[in-house]
Amino acid sequence: MDVLYRSTRDNDSVVTASKAILKGLSEDGGLYVPSQIPTLDIPMKELSSMTYQEVAYEVMSRFLTDFSEEELKYCIASAYDKKFDTEEIAPLVKADGAYFLELFHGSTIAFKDMALSILPYLLTTAAKKNDVKNDIVILTATSGDTGKAAMAGFQDVPGTKIIVFYPKDGVSPIQEKQMVTQKGKNTHVVAIYGNFDDAQTGVKRIFNDDAMKEELAQAGYQFSSANSINIGRLVPQIVYYVYAYASLYKNGQLAENEEINVVVPTGNFGNILAAYYAKNMGLPIDKLICASNDNKVLYDFFTTGEYDRNRDFILTTSPSMDILISSNLERLIYRIAGNDSEKNKEMMNALASEGKYEITEEMKVQLADFYGNYSNEDETASTIRRIYDECGYVIDTHTAVAASVYKKYTAKTKDLKKAVIASTASPYKFTRSVMEAIDADKYAAMGDFELVDELSAISGVAVPNAIEEIREAEVRHNTVAEVDEMPGVVKKILGI
Repeated sequence: MDVLYRSTRDNDSVVTASKAILKGLSEDGGLYVPSQIPTLDIPMKELSSMTYQEVAYEVMSRFLTDFSEEELKYCIASAYDKKFDTEEIAPLVKADGAYFLELFHGSTIAFKDMALSILPYLLTTAAKKNDVKNDIVILTATSGDTGKAAMAGFQDVPGTKIIVFYPKDGVSPIQEKQMVTQKGKNTHVVAIYGNFDDAQTGVKRIFNDDAMKEELAQAGYQFSSANSINIGRLVPQIVYYVYAYASLYKNGQLAENEEINVVVPTGNFGNILAAYYAKNMGLPIDKLICASNDNKVLYDFFTTGEYDRNRDFILTTSPSMDILISSNLERLIYRIAGNDSEKNKEMMNALASEGKYEITEEMKVQLADFYGNYSNEDETASTIRRIYDECGYVIDTHTAVAASVYKKYTAKTKDLKKAVIASTASPYKFTRSVMEAIDADKYAAMGDFELVDELSAISGVAVPNAIEEIREAEVRHNTVAEVDEMPGVVKKILGI
């Protein structure tokens, strides 16, 4: 069964998987979605005996149907290798009455590695399949993790350049140090005066600038995206939910077809959308629990049916979730609108012009799979402290948002199905916030790397290489720009 991809804003715009990955974003500004969600038609007993790489092939081959078996297996083998510090790739840890799915064992210690380690291979394979002669310019905005993971993935990949924009004061010190010390002749990092939404809107504007695209083409370049708007990011994320379920089944934690709940700390909505796609493939998931921080635009959406970004942007200790425009939500809106691109486009136009839209009652009914709630800063910190005190397990601020919301969910619903919590970043990525949550009086005066060593001492977890390598690393990128200067910065970097 061939799965094709159509734009959420034009049902007639249909392309193959490889072309959707190459383009990143449709010409009409829409996101590519699969024409149908394929069925996961492999017995769980078989899946449970597979390695992560084997599960990845079974899931991804059903979505990326124009990739040959040889091509896809090459991409998977190249991605999920010694870059990860555990053979399991995504291990599960039982703590605090749930299973934490550790998605941070890749080279940049955040869940973005799970998809961004394979995207360069998918993209370069797609380019060859489609006889692309231009160099590919990866243009991406980051709230902290995507940028580093994308640059690590694309570092010195022939035929590519990558330009990352991030909010100057909107990432953690460790996240910023990881980005500005990034090596690679083809990697470029630009801080902007603004927040993540400003960076993301600026990138989308460049993507939709036909005159600029023409200038690039004449210079031998074409744009693509490493953001979660690229379907080549979303499909690999489905894999780890299937692998997590298969692992629990293999270890006797789940009976066959036993339903689980999945809890995801959510900003841009891609990670929880991947779980939704896994559910629609047939994975036995009941509730998709969407956890927000103080930027609770998604909680308000699930509560009221209105998406409204007209509010203050709050900087929190979980900065990768400091987002008011959740780009991937558009894929869900399109689906619950009955795959009606005109209806979806109307809502996205309203979001762009008025900053809000409201779904119909019929659409609200289709959100029954989801539960939304949020965790404020005090609740997030106290969750980190409580889980450390009670379990000896240290989690980062984003994972703590999810753990906090999960407690609220079980208290409200009394639903005690087994739950998988997406643990999206290593605590080492947000060391100051984590350590001050555990004991502010003791740790507040310490330097960032002193805290790293203290975290290792109290957690018993060795300092990851991703942190060790930036202790004394040279700052290689120091460009700062206004949002309206972003197109000019791109041209300057490309020598246009």
